[in-house]
Amino acid sequence: MKYIALVGEFTPTFKPHVATEIALRHSSAVLGTAIKGEWVSTEDIDESLFSRYSGLWVAPGSPYKNLERTLWALEHARKNNVPCFGTCGGFQHMVLEYARNVLHYRDAQHAEYDPYASTLFISRLACSLAGREMELRFESGSLVAEIYGATSAREEYYCNFGVDPGKVGFLASSRLRVSGSDSEGKVRVIELPGHPFYVGTLFVPQTRSTKRQPHPLVTAFVQAVAAAAGQL
Repeated sequence: MKYIALVGEFTPTFKPHVATEIALRHSSAVLGTAIKGEWVSTEDIDESLFSRYSGLWVAPGSPYKNLERTLWALEHARKNNVPCFGTCGGFQHMVLEYARNVLHYRDAQHAEYDPYASTLFISRLACSLAGREMELRFESGSLVAEIYGATSAREEYYCNFGVDPGKVGFLASSRLRVSGSDSEGKVRVIELPGHPFYVGTLFVPQTRSTKRQPHPLVTAFVQAVAAAAGQL
């Protein structure tokens, strides 16, 4: 049995958390892999994390108890080709880690932790997306478009924060690919080309997974974890 670290502060009454566990089971079953998710609080992250887990899923539900340990785990996964998936809050922290450690904005911040920071890469959305479904468009040739087998989809959100509009250009001009946006062109999906699986979505695909139709993004992530763990 191989395990995926579900990084976040697990709350059994929070729909996206319950859906995360269920979606993993759906995808593992359809792939025939022995992979299971285990919740890891951000305050429990340490250097042994990647000796215990073959993949990292940074889940919704921020602010996290320990921002710095979360960013350390994301940096390690990014640099060492560990399959990594970030949804909602996870997406936001992937952007923050990249801004600090690749774009060299060491003071890059998330408005949920410090709304008055001088360099906000993640800011409060002008209009909350919590509980909404919206159309998405994917960049042709992107990994996400390949996984969906389409250049558009409709997904569900649970978030109040997103990429600050003034920082989109910095991300778009970097190696990190902005591969999905909403109808207004706002960043909703990122991916890192050349990495086995490093994908962040502001939406929560796990809530749309069913036993009959596992979500393709979750399945692709589990498949990457299985391949990394030598199960495929």
